[in-house]
Amino acid sequence: MNEQQTGAALLQRTKSILLNPREEWPVIEGELASIGTIYKSHVLPLAAIGPVSAFIHAVVFGTSFLGITHRPSFLSALSSAVVSYIFTLIGVFLMALVIDFLAPRFGGTANRNNAFKLAAYSATAAWVAGIFQLIPGLSMLTILGLYGLYLIYLGIPVMMKAPEDKAIIYTVAVVVVGAIAGMIFSLVLAPLMLFSSAVPDVSDGNLSGTVSVPGMGSLDLGKLEDAGKKMAAANERAQSGRATAVPAKQLATMLPSALPGGLVQSNLKTSGTSIGGVGASSASASYGEGEYVIDLTITDLGVAGSLASLGNALNIESESQNGSVIEKTGKIDGRLANIRFDSASKDGRYGMIVGDRFNVEADGHANSIEALRAALDRIDIAALEAISKSGD
Repeated sequence: MNEQQTGAALLQRTKSILLNPREEWPVIEGELASIGTIYKSHVLPLAAIGPVSAFIHAVVFGTSFLGITHRPSFLSALSSAVVSYIFTLIGVFLMALVIDFLAPRFGGTANRNNAFKLAAYSATAAWVAGIFQLIPGLSMLTILGLYGLYLIYLGIPVMMKAPEDKAIIYTVAVVVVGAIAGMIFSLVLAPLMLFSSAVPDVSDGNLSGTVSVPGMGSLDLGKLEDAGKKMAAANERAQSGRATAVPAKQLATMLPSALPGGLVQSNLKTSGTSIGGVGASSASASYGEGEYVIDLTITDLGVAGSLASLGNALNIESESQNGSVIEKTGKIDGRLANIRFDSASKDGRYGMIVGDRFNVEADGHANSIEALRAALDRIDIAALEAISKSGD
């Protein structure tokens, strides 16, 4: 198989496992692929997305904290990316060991090769979501990699032969082990039985469709099912040629000419791209001058925006404060939002997902979080939602 065929196979497998997982798991289970083959054909290329994206982001945009932006040296950023990549490759195999180890406990059949398939292909969502680290303001979308939990949930009965009524609690067990993954790396020689005390027994309590994710919130498996259907529909639009993004120039017309306080629009920028018939576009503009500038941006994520529908299944509520800096992630007015504001420097960012397709963001100098939201509200949110519902 030449490189072009290998790339096409990788793209097809990635699309299939993300958009049609119920149909794809039986296909994967029937394949006679070794662990080494799966590493080479699937894990190595996709696991690199996150580290490479983080590397580019660090070098180009830097890392901001407490109003200070730090850009690491090229070699420093590269070394961090390499270490992250290596840890990811090791982590996939360790997770496979855990899945295999837990199988008999939940009425399944231990099978090292199938366990690795389950670990590797369910991680696809997280690896693909790593691309969002490239763009400032979209990094919060990396949480959509939690779709991988749903992929595990669907794959367990097929790959590990566990009863379907135990798939949820088996998934919970994998989440628990994942939460202590850091211990695995520091205690490489610790026996896998270390995890047994942290794994809930199938007889404990009642099963439900919600999985708690430590430190983040909860995951509604029922809503994940709906999100999967939306992603499948998005795939159909892409195949039929109806997955075109809104033209960047049209998005530009949706940016206001001015903001409250006499901040006039300037430095209007537009961009668009299309790969394999699937497009994305963006328009941004600056308002004000000097240090007192607010940037407004509208990004049409296109088919990739179908991943944003997972936000409805992630009941994430996170808030932290470090000195004068406050950060929040959660749903506001029914939309997934990410907020960061420094009350000392009067600088912040307010971004949210609209219509499971568009990312809108206000970034810059303002007197309060409310002021950033007011700037964001100058964008016709209702019009964006209408476009999303129409599927245009």
